[in-house]
Amino acid sequence: MILASLSDAPRYAALHPALPALFDYVKSHNLLTAPTGCLSLDGDALFINVSDATLKTKEALKLEAHRRYIDIHLPLSAPEIIGVRHLSTLGQPDVPFDEDGDFALWTAPADNYFVVHPGEFCLVFPEDAHAPVIGTGRLRKLVAKVLI
Repeated sequence: MILASLSDAPRYAALHPALPALFDYVKSHNLLTAPTGCLSLDGDALFINVSDATLKTKEALKLEAHRRYIDIHLPLSAPEIIGVRHLSTLGQPDVPFDEDGDFALWTAPADNYFVVHPGEFCLVFPEDAHAPVIGTGRLRKLVAKVLI
């Protein structure tokens, strides 16, 4: 898991060949006014989900993990709390892995919670079970999906 400022994004570009294109797109477009939905930057290899979410309590959310994608969470309109826990500490998922949706879910709590502010991003790898959209109110956010 990585939490960083978008101004430092070039430092992380070497982690995956799709990251430079993602960060360039995010920096060069006003996504606060973009329609909600999926923006494909490179088919299934790189896309962005734009959403307007209602933030929830820690207890209302399940940890999720993916096998095929890295998630990059980018809050746009307000801070967002994200919980994380290493996959190796969770055991069997409460909702078994869904191949088509690329996710499994656990009801266990996160080990750590942190705030991601607009202008920052949180990059979560497949070993990082995570619970995003924690807080109160509404949030415009992006979740980029990078195929690994």
